[in-house]
Amino acid sequence: MENKLRAMKTSRNIGSGTFNEEKSDRRLNLLRRKDTEASTRLLAQKYGIPYADLGVLPVEIDAIKIVLEAEARSAEAAVFQVIGTRLKIAVRNPEKSETKALLERLARVPYACDVFLASGFGLDHAWEFYKKVPDTHGTSAGTIALSPAHLIAIQKEISSLPDIAKAVTERAFKKTSDTLEVILAGALAVDASDVHLEPQEHTVRLRMRLDGTLHDIAELPPKLFALLLSRIKLVSELKLNIHDRAQDGRFTIGLAHAPVEVRTSTLPGPYGENVVLRILNPKTIEITLHDLGMSPWVAAAMEKELKRPNGLILTTGPTGSGKTTTLYTFLRAIHDPSIKIITIEDPIEYHLTGIEQTQVDTEKGYDFANGLRAIVRQDPDAILVGEIRDLETAETAMHAALTGHLVFSTLHTNDAAGTIPRLIDLGVRPSIIAPAINVAMGQRLVRKLCPACRTPVNDGQSFTLADDEAVKNVKKEVADFPKETPVPPEAAWTIFRPSPKGCPACSGIGYKGRTGLYEIILVNDRVEQLILASAPESDIRKEAALQGQMTMRQDGVLKVIQGVTDMAELERIVGV
Repeated sequence: MENKLRAMKTSRNIGSGTFNEEKSDRRLNLLRRKDTEASTRLLAQKYGIPYADLGVLPVEIDAIKIVLEAEARSAEAAVFQVIGTRLKIAVRNPEKSETKALLERLARVPYACDVFLASGFGLDHAWEFYKKVPDTHGTSAGTIALSPAHLIAIQKEISSLPDIAKAVTERAFKKTSDTLEVILAGALAVDASDVHLEPQEHTVRLRMRLDGTLHDIAELPPKLFALLLSRIKLVSELKLNIHDRAQDGRFTIGLAHAPVEVRTSTLPGPYGENVVLRILNPKTIEITLHDLGMSPWVAAAMEKELKRPNGLILTTGPTGSGKTTTLYTFLRAIHDPSIKIITIEDPIEYHLTGIEQTQVDTEKGYDFANGLRAIVRQDPDAILVGEIRDLETAETAMHAALTGHLVFSTLHTNDAAGTIPRLIDLGVRPSIIAPAINVAMGQRLVRKLCPACRTPVNDGQSFTLADDEAVKNVKKEVADFPKETPVPPEAAWTIFRPSPKGCPACSGIGYKGRTGLYEIILVNDRVEQLILASAPESDIRKEAALQGQMTMRQDGVLKVIQGVTDMAELERIVGV
């Protein structure tokens, strides 16, 4: 019995000792943490940035998931609060290269970041919240992170549309995230501008738009599409429980070299929601006037117009004719630190460095007309108005052009000559139009023949002996060219057809890339008189011919004899 009591006493002493040690360790850790937080507070004062105690401040799940855990730990950072596009982000060392890279990436999305200094203890506490984030395989609201290594690995598999179909089919019953990444990586690999997911009665059709035309890629099972739809809505910040109304959102593909914006549109249909992902790759606007496809004399005329300090430059054409790309190229051409450029767009498609861009928000009263009036008060040198839709916007743009601003905008008309009648139809007085407009431009986009597989029409024989219908049509068209047009002699023509089977370089299509067709009308004294007289479109078109300007069709024919495109494609775009 005595031995038993002695053993129980020893046990209590051991237990008491263990308890005291744990209590002492907790007290010691608490003291260490207090010292660390005090040191961090002093460092925050040194850096001149606010201090954040993440052990006390609430950490939002929606905020923490904006940055992937691996990237957050590498950068020693944590996003702990989000309000719209404004983030509160805590960092351990704002000078660390990984931290700087993370902040720069978030700014490009774009997020406005309020930076705080936090201790290692605080960041460890914040990172614990990643355990509460649903597993979405590298996805957060507004961002899909495609690591360079992963993207390169996928793109090694993909060089054509059939490759995308094969890769998507192989992953159809694996992780949803893998399927979506393959679709996006495939679209980037073949330079697709849009991805379409269209539910049918028993399947879902996946299509991609290349160079303006849609191509079937694969058919997906409805169960997979349901998972894809949820994930797309998650990253696009759309409401998951709404299926009977159209929704619009956007997200960013976080590539290492440059983020790619994706605009999401959902539309209810009889078999489910149709989804369109519009890919806004910034490399598509990193071009010059020559890259747009402008003939040398058109490019020279526009370069001269861009040097003028004021006036209105209008581009016209249907949706998808490249108007926005042309205007962005103009802005890049005139951009200089000594001038201020402001835009009002609906929506902002590409973010341009050094240019102030604003977006229409009709619910808050910021439409094109009101926004343009506000912009003029900011003392800009050049202004971009996304589109002239009504009388108020048109007149405000004209007055801005007349008061010392260079103004760029777009208008929906069929050609350059239709610009003036369209403005008059909106209600703008000819007396304002005539002195305000510098140049009216019409444009279209045609597909270029694949240089790797295009087939010559004449096979090296003289065109005078060729009995080819395309050649005959070209000769008829060239006969009506303005006399000033430098048309190469027939012996130098290089007319091609697309290869019937295509090649790997063009995904078997026969065409690769697009180029612009342009026509311009310079508003000189004679054109001003026609505008003041409200002359018909036909008279303005005749005056353009007297200026030596080519029509869009004639510009296209010139590109046919240069081997850039073919007559079938030209007629598909501008008509017979």
